[in-house]
Parts: sequence; C-alpha cells; structure tokens
Amino acid sequence: MSGSKHDLSGGLAQADAPVIPPEDYDEIPEVTEEMFARGQLMRAGRPVRLGRPPKPVVKKPTTIRLDPDVLTYFKSTGPGWQSRINETLRKAAGL
Repeated sequence: MSGSKHDLSGGLAQADAPVIPPEDYDEIPEVTEEMFARGQLMRAGRPVRLGRPPKPVVKKPTTIRLDPDVLTYFKSTGPGWQSRINETLRKAAGL
C-alpha cells in the first residue's frame, strides 16, 4: 500500500461514481417469499415492533434504600424479586 493509510482521495472518487451496466442487473436474484419472511415489516416509514405489546401501566424506575436483611430476603426468593417487593408495597398501601 503506497502513501498514507489516511489518504482517501482515490477511494472516494471510486465510491462517488458506481456504475452498474445493464447486463449486471441480470445477476440480481428475484425476491422470494423466504426473503420477505426475513424482512422488516414497515408501517408509515417506521419499523413495526413485533413481540409482546406494551403494557397499559408502565412502571417507573426509582431508587429506594432498603435494609440489607429485607433486600437479602427478597433476592433469595429468586427471579422476580422486584415485582414481589412492588406487590408487597401495593398491599401495604391498600392498592
């Protein structure tokens, strides 16, 4: 490689003038149903989010200070311990 590795002048000129001759279009494959199946669904120019719909009530992140033994207890109950703390607080608040 000659010259500085940061010299982009030659590469930019080539990138600015891509030319595809008509005969090369014959090499472009037809779009298949499989290609559509792997594609991104768009609506109004934006990708459609697939999967679980958003919940009607969005929880708000916060910081709370708990006694170490309380935190240890809830964490020891396994995954979902934050939801269990939330449920306990809801019951205590009468909600």
